[in-house]
Amino acid sequence: MTLVVRRARTPDVRVIRDIIAPMSENRRIITKDAVTYYESVHEFRVAEIDGVVVGCGALHVMWEDLAELRTLAVLPDHHGHGAGSALLRALLEDAKEIGVQRVFCLTFETAFFAHHGFEAIEGQAVEPPVYVELLRSYDEGVAEFLDLERVKPNTLGNTRMLRTL
Repeated sequence: MTLVVRRARTPDVRVIRDIIAPMSENRRIITKDAVTYYESVHEFRVAEIDGVVVGCGALHVMWEDLAELRTLAVLPDHHGHGAGSALLRALLEDAKEIGVQRVFCLTFETAFFAHHGFEAIEGQAVEPPVYVELLRSYDEGVAEFLDLERVKPNTLGNTRMLRTL
């Protein structure tokens, strides 16, 4: 078994959507329109096992020192082979490379993320002036990070977690 993590390319978007589809059906990941995935393909990495894409994940910068880990998913048949951990490590390295010091995620998979150094957070993880600036974002992930009331139906049962690099 050969596991490779690489940057996603536009032909990977269809596979990324296929990986995410079952998780969006049971509300573990929020689905997006295809155009959104194409617009953000540069944020994604994919994991391949023996040349077949089996997982994906994205890093979305939110602020000077803060990014969100998004859409980390591995096909169920490939759980336990290290693809999720390899993707997470690559995305955290991307964060360090671009100067991000903290990475946020919203997840049901608390044990997985805790194993990788993430901690559950309550309240706000940014200073009030940054909070005000982030309120101007149209991005739903930012609204989830800020724990805004309007996104509560999308985040029920999820845990907000943060890791400092």
